[in-house]
Amino acid sequence: MKNLSKILVPTDLSDHSRRALEYGCSLAADEKAELVVMHVVCELNAWELYSEDALYVGINNGKPWPLDRVLAEAALDLSRFLEPQLTKFKELRSVTKRVLLGSVAQQINVVAEEEKADLVIMSPRRDRRLRHWLGGGITDQVTRKSPCPVLSITPPLPSQPWRKKFVPFFFGWPRQTTATL
Repeated sequence: MKNLSKILVPTDLSDHSRRALEYGCSLAADEKAELVVMHVVCELNAWELYSEDALYVGINNGKPWPLDRVLAEAALDLSRFLEPQLTKFKELRSVTKRVLLGSVAQQINVVAEEEKADLVIMSPRRDRRLRHWLGGGITDQVTRKSPCPVLSITPPLPSQPWRKKFVPFFFGWPRQTTATL
């Protein structure tokens, strides 16, 4: 097995990506690898659809925020997201933060190639919406075009003790015969 020297963990600042970040921290500590944490900002975040200042005429006039402001706010959000992990980061050889603007799947693959990452760790969501069926989820898109292996960490499904208990009775199974009566 190849030794890991650099691990990329993309995050969308959700609880799902926190799970991937924790796994990436522990794997990087075990392998003595560098960790690159990245956050991709969508271009839609540059537009302010609702603002408290919008009550005043002439403020922003529906124009986008400057991109440096969008990236600065995203970097601040990423720093807040990483605060609970600061003690784990001290055990690692190196931790790098990157904030980018653009298409999420494309930027993840670009950074994986630039950084020469040995592994990308992601945590997809389990929802199956229309977007997933049309174009695939972000994890699917990254996996198809990634220059390195992609590890997908999903939370375990909750146990469902009712499974397979009610289905046979809806169809009249098990059938009782006169021999058992």
